[in-house]
Amino acid sequence: MNMFLQGQIERITYANDETGFTVAKVRVQGQRDLVTVVGNLIAPTPGEIIKMSGEWINHPRYGEQFKVIHYKSLVPASIYGIERYLGSGLIKGIGPIMAKRIVEKFGKKTLDVIENEVEKLGEVDGIGTKRIGMLRKAWEEQKEIREVMIFLQSHGVGSGYATKIFKHYGNRSIRVVQENPYRLATDIFGIGFLTADRIAEKLGFPKDSGVRAEAGILYALYQLSDEGHVYYPYELLIQRCQEILEVHREVIVKALDVINFHQMIVMEDLGKEETGDSRRNNKAVYLAKFHLSETSIVTRMKTLIKTPKLIRKIDSNKAIEWVQRQLAIILAKKQVEAIRCAVDNKVMVITGGPGTGKTTIISAILKIFSKLGVKIMLAAPTGRAAKRMNEATGHEAKTIHRMLEYSIQKGQFLRNEEKPLDCDILIVDEASMIDTILMYHLLKAIPAAATFILVGDVNQLPSVGAGNVLHDIISSGSVPVVELNEIFRQAKESLIIVNAHKINHGLVPSLKPSGPKDDFYFIEQEDPEEALKIIIELTMERVPSRFGFDPIDHIQVLTPMHKGVVGVGNLNTELQNALNPGGDGVIRGTRNFRMGDKVMQVRNDYDKEVFNGDIGRITRIDTEDQEVIISFDGRDVPYGYPDLDEIVLAYAVSVHKSQGSEYPAVIIPVFTQHYVLLQRNLIYTAVTRGRKLVVMIGTRKALAIGVNNNKTQKRYTYLRQRLS
Repeated sequence: MNMFLQGQIERITYANDETGFTVAKVRVQGQRDLVTVVGNLIAPTPGEIIKMSGEWINHPRYGEQFKVIHYKSLVPASIYGIERYLGSGLIKGIGPIMAKRIVEKFGKKTLDVIENEVEKLGEVDGIGTKRIGMLRKAWEEQKEIREVMIFLQSHGVGSGYATKIFKHYGNRSIRVVQENPYRLATDIFGIGFLTADRIAEKLGFPKDSGVRAEAGILYALYQLSDEGHVYYPYELLIQRCQEILEVHREVIVKALDVINFHQMIVMEDLGKEETGDSRRNNKAVYLAKFHLSETSIVTRMKTLIKTPKLIRKIDSNKAIEWVQRQLAIILAKKQVEAIRCAVDNKVMVITGGPGTGKTTIISAILKIFSKLGVKIMLAAPTGRAAKRMNEATGHEAKTIHRMLEYSIQKGQFLRNEEKPLDCDILIVDEASMIDTILMYHLLKAIPAAATFILVGDVNQLPSVGAGNVLHDIISSGSVPVVELNEIFRQAKESLIIVNAHKINHGLVPSLKPSGPKDDFYFIEQEDPEEALKIIIELTMERVPSRFGFDPIDHIQVLTPMHKGVVGVGNLNTELQNALNPGGDGVIRGTRNFRMGDKVMQVRNDYDKEVFNGDIGRITRIDTEDQEVIISFDGRDVPYGYPDLDEIVLAYAVSVHKSQGSEYPAVIIPVFTQHYVLLQRNLIYTAVTRGRKLVVMIGTRKALAIGVNNNKTQKRYTYLRQRLS
């Protein structure tokens, strides 16, 4: 039997943006203690009075709770309620302090004043014309957004996403969603096909509708590109779409033809042996932007290779003798070969592991070309890699994104074939991280007469984005490649470097410490729960006290997995509670951000100039302006509350996300439970992220599985064949 309860929301304990599920503490008249209320609430706000129908339940862990089935929001009646309501962050521009001032001035008439005589707020200290304008706009939006939220909530969309939908479409939100809910999957970051499909079902869209099949195919292709594929075989794609959509083959075939006609995809016959597809046809299906990128990379590379270079021809032997005197070093045979190759060729690749002298080669090449007075540019895919390049060479280095000058207004890079980069030679480090789309934009901007040198470690994990560009360029045989395989004497003193090379050759690394200067340790532990305790202890106490590293800034936990006890999610929760406990924060869905938290950006945001994988620290939380300030390498970047789904905690990160970064110390859990993810290039990449200390924890069996597994996951790409 349904019971009724009325009370004022005191605080929100938990709110999931995606589902709308909320746990709130409610003050009920006549009850001394706050009541715990659970259920799907629309944008619940402290201070708000709600009338609820539901039932009392007894949770085995959390005790007595009131489970809400239906509820109605009432305007807060008491002055205290109005103050809590306004100060909750509901309206941008009013925080707890300003709310107190307004309520002190207008009392119970406060909401009437905001609704009908907003100019009167100018009588309150600290509220000027600009803020009144902000408040008027925010109050109107708050009323409109509540209508949108009620509509979307009734169709299975949580309040956080409702805010983003309203921000994107404004007053058209309800109409857009009713006409084609699948637009949400492409237009709104964080809403995928599955959420859009749930809404569509509630709106009465049939399961075999064309619009659903078209959206499902695009969803599958984007999902596959996230797995690294540039294209996918036609028949295998149909199979995958049938699993997702649960419709007949004919529906998918028809939808494929429609989106092909509208040039959203490209279908190309690559031949049976290429697609691995022995059935009805040998077509490959590309999202249009990937097909354009792959074919254009080939065209631009071939143009670069055949166009005469601007730099005057010099005697490479004399240049090598001269640079050795200048740098006061004797170059190894492979290093000499690499420098000669750079002087004599238009396009080349230098690849090798840590300690093989890649930085020395770059410095020597820079010295030679600087002497010739040519225009030199250095770049890397990430900010950290660019910074390291700059520190190692003394020459300015930029991220590729910054070098290509992204324009927010135009939504594209300003540097391209019409406005190329002003350089005679371009050297790009950490080239294994460059995906198909970025390489396309980079090659468009390189002048045809320029020299292009790619430097990277081909044995690392391939790029997070689709493709396997560096590997494909090397294996195509289209450009000269110098592979460095000798570890230099000083590097041999580092167990990190020695073990990295052992791993790369399929050998289990040396796990026994041999001296006080050791920088590589393995802690045997079979139980992940115990390993978690040890990881927290290592991060908080053992590593900082013995090696002097800061627990948050210098130590990075890297894990192959996302789920499980020693997965990214759980490690972040546990490490946050250990390293940065307590204090008020901002709750976004399942995440709680606190002052001082270490966080990572998880998508490219050109507006903020913060990119996927960048790590920062939360330096300020402004409840009044609903803003979180995050410092990235000393640069403060403001995030509105809705933007926080671009951010995750970064006490622990996946090995994939660590690419291009180095950390003073890394701790790496390795367990057999996640054997599917244990691959040689993953273990190798994880180990080579540690600059001064690597601590692995887990089982020797898991490490051996990873080291011996050189069958990297196949990525469907046709770049190698096109370049050959």
